Parts: sequence; C-alpha cells; structure tokens
Amino acid sequence: MAAPSQVLAPRSTVRFRPPRFGLGGSHLGEPADETAVATVDAAYQAGIRFFDTSPAYGDSERRLGTALQRRPRGEFLVSTRVVGNDPEESVRASTERLGLAVDLVFAHDEAAYPVLDQLRRDGVIKAVGAASDDWQELDELVRDVELDCVLLKGYSLLDQSAKPLLDRCVSRGVSAIVAGILSPHVLQADTVQARRISAVCERYGVSLPQAALAFPSRHLAVTSVLITAASPAEIRADARLVRQPVPERLWKDPELGRLLSSE
Repeated sequence: MAAPSQVLAPRSTVRFRPPRFGLGGSHLGEPADETAVATVDAAYQAGIRFFDTSPAYGDSERRLGTALQRRPRGEFLVSTRVVGNDPEESVRASTERLGLAVDLVFAHDEAAYPVLDQLRRDGVIKAVGAASDDWQELDELVRDVELDCVLLKGYSLLDQSAKPLLDRCVSRGVSAIVAGILSPHVLQADTVQARRISAVCERYGVSLPQAALAFPSRHLAVTSVLITAASPAEIRADARLVRQPVPERLWKDPELGRLLSSE
C-alpha cells in the first residue's frame, strides 16, 4: 500500500481530507502490549498513515502512542473520541496517554462541539468530527454543526442506507470516514445477498472482501476507510487486499448494479 498523503487533489471540495485507509484501534486493547505495538508497526510499514482510537478501547491509546512516537510526527494523522462531560479534559487526557498531539477529535454529544470548535480555532486540534452508528443522527449534525468529518459504520456493498448522509456531506464539504466494512457477513459471505454479490465479483477475479474495501470510496464523500486488526498478520492480509486493483468493469456489471440497487 503506497503511503497516502493528506494533500491530494480533491475529488470533491472538503475542508479536511484524511488518508484513504486507516487503522481502527478498537482491537488494540485486546492483545498483549507487544502484539498491539507490532500491529501498529505492521500497519505503518504497509503504508497506513491514519490511526483512529478512543479512550473507550482499553489500552489502545497508550499502545498506539508507544508505536507512533518512534515515527516522524508530520507523516501521520491520529484521531480519538471525546468521553465524559468535559471535552477539553478528554482531549488533554488522550494526548497524555498517546504521548502525541491529536489531530482529529470525534464527539457524539452535540454539547461538545462548541468546546471542540474553540480547540480547533486555537490550533490545539486540526479537525472536529462526529461519530455515531446512526447515520440519521449524523445527517442532522452535518446539517446543524460546522463539522470537518463524520465517522459511520456500515456503508457497504451490503448496506447503502446511509447514502443520503453521504450526499449531504458532499454538499457541506464534510469528509466521510467509513468503518465496519469487513463484517462477518462479508468475510464469510453468509447471507444470500453476500453470496450473490460474491459470485459476480469472482467472475472478475475479485474477492468479496476486496470489493467491499474498494466500494465505499466510490462515493465522493468517502475519503477514508478504517480497517481493524488485532495482529500484524491481520493488518498485512488486509493491506494485500487493498493493493489488489478492482477492475472498473466490475462496477459496471449489470447484475452487480441490480444487486446493489436492491439494497
């Protein structure tokens, strides 16, 4: 995976553009310290320059910081979440655990945004985002709050219900970061829809997980896809999927079009 840059010719006008692929840190709190740090190292070596974490992920912030403190700070982007009732204190505590400045901060509570906006204006953080499993909630926030990014789960080959949110993001200049792409349904093709889509993909020499990773970025709003991993082997396998090109003719296949439009 070539190292993505934050400075790219824009496909749409957005205020803040994270790298195309990132490592989601939700699993970094699970293994031993050494495995978690090695996973981050493997992601970095594979060209990933966007790392997402949260105080809610156990030791994820500390372990991520341990791995990234050895890297040139200008080469990568770090995001985390607000927890608790004091956004400024939450950002300060995350910075302390990471041992690094935080670039992008996501919140769920609308009350946090004025504080985060001030931190953005003061240069403490670079960008403010909203994170939620509910795309309709994110849609309201994009409409009402001056956001740089949203983080949503599940916009995929198997679920395109969040498209109205993404369309609004385009109109508002907001970047969309998508997580939860490699779900069990995708990895195991264990639904009727997944099996049908997988069969079309296989005709073009493309696996369902490979297509799933490539699909979200076809929407102009989607700048980034987060991949979770708990071991170096897992992130290396995902990076290999990312490197494999998906032929454009797959996306133009009439059967695939019908399957996707039926979602």
